[in-house]
Amino acid sequence: MDSPAPATNENTGFFRTRWRGEAPLDRLFWRDMLLVGTILSIASSALALILLGLKLPLWLVLTVHFLRVPYNIFLTIAVWRTAEKAGGFRAQLMMLGSALWLIATAVA
Repeated sequence: MDSPAPATNENTGFFRTRWRGEAPLDRLFWRDMLLVGTILSIASSALALILLGLKLPLWLVLTVHFLRVPYNIFLTIAVWRTAEKAGGFRAQLMMLGSALWLIATAVA
């Protein structure tokens, strides 16, 4: 009977690789955070506005609006962890960019 192959970075899961700082920094910063994270934040805000316009309960509107915040915090921490491993000026700029992005998405 064959034993299963050891887990590789591709098999350990989206969240685990990012939490461990194992995802490529460029992909994490540009695609995961700036592109996908921003799209999710905009969609969450738009849906919250629609729900508000439909006069649904405020608790539901606020829940939908702020549902993205834990994911955005996760992405920011992941960028920081990965950038610390990578080192260098470019990584430091990505750390700063991720912090500014988190502030911008939290305020919007």
